[in-house]
Amino acid sequence: MDEPVKILVVDDDAGFLKLVVTALSESGYTAIPAQSEIEAKSLCESHAPELIITDYRLRGCSGIDLVRYFHGLDPARPVILTTGYGSDEVAIQAIREGAYDYLLKPFLLPELLEMVASALETRRARVSSPQPGKPSLSQSIVGHSRALQTVFKEIGRVANKKVTVFIRGESGTGKELVAAAIHQYSDRSDKPLVTVNCVAIPETLLESELFGHEKGSFTGAHARSIGRFEQANGGTIFLDEIGDMSLSTQAKLLRVLQEGCIQRIGGKEDVRIDVRIIAATNRDLEAAIAKKLFREDLFYRLSVVDIYLPALRERSEDVPDLVNHFLIKHSQELGYRPGVITADAMQLLQQHSWPGNVRELENIVRKAILYAREQPITPGIISNLFAKPSRVDGSESQTISAIISQLLARASAGEISGVRDRLDDLVERELYSQAIALARGNQRKAADWLGVSRPTMKEKLVKYGLYDRSDPA
Repeated sequence: MDEPVKILVVDDDAGFLKLVVTALSESGYTAIPAQSEIEAKSLCESHAPELIITDYRLRGCSGIDLVRYFHGLDPARPVILTTGYGSDEVAIQAIREGAYDYLLKPFLLPELLEMVASALETRRARVSSPQPGKPSLSQSIVGHSRALQTVFKEIGRVANKKVTVFIRGESGTGKELVAAAIHQYSDRSDKPLVTVNCVAIPETLLESELFGHEKGSFTGAHARSIGRFEQANGGTIFLDEIGDMSLSTQAKLLRVLQEGCIQRIGGKEDVRIDVRIIAATNRDLEAAIAKKLFREDLFYRLSVVDIYLPALRERSEDVPDLVNHFLIKHSQELGYRPGVITADAMQLLQQHSWPGNVRELENIVRKAILYAREQPITPGIISNLFAKPSRVDGSESQTISAIISQLLARASAGEISGVRDRLDDLVERELYSQAIALARGNQRKAADWLGVSRPTMKEKLVKYGLYDRSDPA
């Protein structure tokens, strides 16, 4: 049997402290009372509580100082601040220092208990060990900013609720990671998570892709095909870029939400399904509704719960965590020793506006590793990468020659194999990266330059994580 969750409660008002401790104990928690800063720190060390509740004003100490202290010890452990001095300044300061949330005194005990339950659910999602083979939330979504903590809190609140979730955010912010985390920490995690990028599938094929079709329903339909909704039965379907879905397909999706069944193209029978729907878009759907491009009734069905994923410029404090994550990931991928970056170069990255968000940052870090060639990444390298793409001249050829030499040297030493495949991948990645950057995101133009088809261009951009700009063509 699991041990009760331990909660440290810090308040110098003995009567209030007893009231909160009693309420928590009656709710099945192990409540640990403390009346001073010294006692609180000592009990935290000896009891390792999963959650802390502290008052804003303590004798000889500010609750904000304790929030900062406890958050520094364990950023994943929620700290709830209680205060009788409600002001924007207190709230902002508390959240900035790492508080999970705050409550104004006097408050109702059920209100506190609800916040405690929500905070603990968020902590479990943040630090628990998921099923074998699945990354933890802190591994899949990198960062510790307050803005991201809010996202973690929302994931914890909705993961086990059978409601549709609508994720908003700019392209490249990682909406698919949030969808995966919601599924991962839900009671459907042992069932399929099926992802559909609505903009990547031609509209003429999207309906068949989603709902399937019967044999002979259209030219080329030589056999019955099961759609993505049936594949996701019992689990979750993630509809990315749903703002690009046609009105006719929107109507069929609305029926799925209303009636819990689908009908294959060319079929007459309803197929019952049990699928949780998570949708995402980088578009302004309210504006699309006003222009009659998106159904209002579908919008309200989808957005039972809204989660806003902030742009990278709104959480610049997460840039170092992301950079270090990508340095390890791509150094290993490219066959280099783990890359390092100077403090000045990191500062340049934090000051950048990142219109392409996390995907753009990942692309820059990958390029920087290549240019640095196992040397520290300097401000000069970052500045050059922020500038317009370099021309393919003699210096670039020398870079390719050096990469080939390094790969062959590592192969001859028995450290790696498959040099040809590694080099092909590096060159192709750089080719498509520079082409789409020079074309300012215009896929048709970039495809023409490279002499490839538009579908091939999009396939390569998705493969290399470069599909972070809307196509103006």
